[in-house]
Amino acid sequence: MTVRKVKSVWNGTLKDGSGKMDITGYSGPFTFATRFENAKGTNPEELVGAAQSGCYSMFLSALISGEGLNPESIETSASVTLGELDGGPAITNIKLETVVKCEGLSQEKFAELSVAAKEKCPISRLYAGGTASIELDAKLV
Repeated sequence: MTVRKVKSVWNGTLKDGSGKMDITGYSGPFTFATRFENAKGTNPEELVGAAQSGCYSMFLSALISGEGLNPESIETSASVTLGELDGGPAITNIKLETVVKCEGLSQEKFAELSVAAKEKCPISRLYAGGTASIELDAKLV
């Protein structure tokens, strides 16, 4: 089993505070404005989109390779919608757009594999089926 660890720190109120995310290979700030307005910087939803698009692309590559083909490139973007659900903020949609270059891959097989990758990559499974438990170890200091 592989376990990955990231860290986020938030200081201050929601509107006026700021935070920092530390991920292997990336460290950067996030604020109310980067999340809910159009300020420069990142936010959790962009990281969700990056996780989804990266996972999907890798899983699709594995499926295509399993057909004995060698994908030249798989470029996937994700648009993540932050809306409202049950009176609170929620990710209400993730739209994936992918462009694949792969010699020998038929349109029919591509359609089949692209749907399978969307349904079966680990990040899709997490969001669609709630496959992960969320544990909490909370301390007030």
